[in-house]
Parts: sequence; C-alpha cells; structure tokens
Amino acid sequence: MSDTPLGPLLDSRPPALATGDVAALLAQHWGQTGRLSPLTSERDLNHRLDASHGRFVVKIANHAEDPAVTRMQSRALRHAAAADPALPIPRVIATGQGADDIRLPSGEVMRVLTWLDGAPLAGLPRSPAQAQGVARLGARLCRALQGFQDPAADHVLQWDIRHALRLRPLLPHVQDPALRTLCARTLDAFEARVTPALPHLRWQVIHGDLNPHNLLGDPAAPERVSGILDFGDMVRTPRLCDAAIAASYQIDTADAAASLTAFTVAWAEIDPFTGDEAALLPLMVAARMVTTLAITAFRAARYPENAPYILRNAPSATAGLLALAPHLELDARP
Repeated sequence: MSDTPLGPLLDSRPPALATGDVAALLAQHWGQTGRLSPLTSERDLNHRLDASHGRFVVKIANHAEDPAVTRMQSRALRHAAAADPALPIPRVIATGQGADDIRLPSGEVMRVLTWLDGAPLAGLPRSPAQAQGVARLGARLCRALQGFQDPAADHVLQWDIRHALRLRPLLPHVQDPALRTLCARTLDAFEARVTPALPHLRWQVIHGDLNPHNLLGDPAAPERVSGILDFGDMVRTPRLCDAAIAASYQIDTADAAASLTAFTVAWAEIDPFTGDEAALLPLMVAARMVTTLAITAFRAARYPENAPYILRNAPSATAGLLALAPHLELDARP
C-alpha cells in the first residue's frame, strides 16, 4: 500500500501559520482587524474573526489542495447564494482588490467568509423533525447548486462515495473484526450493484459533507436546522451522493429503515429522486458509513494527536451501519 493511500490532501497536516501573521494578512488585504480565535479543522487552518462590524471565518487551505479547487468552492458559494438568496450558507468576502482570495508565498490560499450563528447539530438533541429539517435544507442546497460548472470540480476526493471501492486497502485499520467484515461485505455489494449504475445517474457539484458538525441549529429550538458550513469537500459526482451523505448521519438506530424512509420522503419534497436513485440510496448510505470508518481509522492512527477530532463521527457511523445492514441484502446480486 502507498504511503499516502488517501492522496496528499487527506494525508497532510493543516497549514502552520502564527496568529499574528494571519492578523497582518487580514489587515493588509481585507482591511479587517479584530480578535482571532482558532477553530478545529481536519486539514485546513481556520480562525474566527471577531471584528467591530461582525464575525467572520478566516480560512487558509491545506497546501496540498489545488488553488483551483479552493477557488471553485468560492464560486460555488456565490452561485448557490444567487440561486437561493435565503439559503443559510457563508458568503465570500472579497479583498480590497475585489478578489475572492489571496495566494500566500508558501502556496496556500487564504479566504474570508461570513460567520453563521447557531450551534452544530452534533451538540444538540436529535429528533425526527430535526432529521427531516436536515433533509429539506440539504435538498435546497443541492437544487441551488444545479447548473454550476467548474473544471476543478472533477478532482478526486476519497470522501466521495463513488470512490468507495478504493477503501479496501484501509479496512485493516478498522480494529473490530466483525465490523471490518461488515465493511468488506458492504463494499462487495457496492461493487456489484452501485458501480455499474453510477454513469447513468444525474451528476452535479455537491456539498459533499453534510454531517452534524457542518450543520447548525437553534439551541432554543433544536429541531430547526439553520445553517450549512464547510464546503471543502465539494466535488462533481452523482447528486444522489449528497442525500446519502446527509442521511448516513441521521439514521435512528432503533428503527433504521423507517428513519431512512422518512429522510428520503423529506428530501424528495424539495428534490425528487428518480426510481434508480431511490433504489440505490440505502446502499450508498451504508457506503458512506464505511467511508467514514475506514478513512478515520487510518488517519487517527497516522495523526494520533488529532485523533479525537478525526474520529468524532466514527461511533455514529458504526451504530448506523450495524442498524442498517439487515435491510441491505448485502449478499444479493443485481
């Protein structure tokens, strides 16, 4: 196996830049000053900026990310905001020269986005109403991104569900033998039933990571989903992948099939599925759970100092996969 089986982007440490240097760049290029507070990130360097006129997010992309990909994300944010002006997503703040970003001497791209108020859903009480709110908001974003095109959106990202079969070399890092076997069976079923269908599905640029840490809610009314963060996994792929990603974090393990059905119905109210998409969705949800387990297990072993952050979604993926597996007909052929 390669030393970097995930590719350089997912196998690189976040940029290292002193807070004072970030502050100087903000003042020079954006005319912004204020208090900077570091934010957690798997591969980028992010800060919250508390300025006199509001809050912002300062993002410095990983050095391994192609600047064209970072700039694609900014253009996608602008496209989605124009298509659905009420969509609760960050807005890109231009530099004093009118650019979306600056390129640092070390090669990284630095951007400033608006801050969205709210609390991550990961820390709020869950409910069926909240899950359906995730579905409807995710479908709104998917619809708003229709028609957006950019050559950089065709980059390869291992988190993209369509690349699930590339996870096989990572499965030995899943420590539990029974769970590791279930992951392998899921990938076998994906190869037999999903892979042949992928070219025939509807494709577009998607968010790519609608997990509860990237979705905001109102602590006073946790069922209300109020914002979408972190567009760093945007990629062109079957649009069904966004629904599968979002659903993979909303499975009620007490009744996996019913909760997935309810999620599917809520998403389809805004963005209806084709018959083939509806049939493939459960297995693609399971494949996303396997993706989470395999990638996080590998990266946590490689970067133990960041393991708690990397593994934050692994427990829910484990529980969800175990609950959903009996409904997947994993040994069935197409």
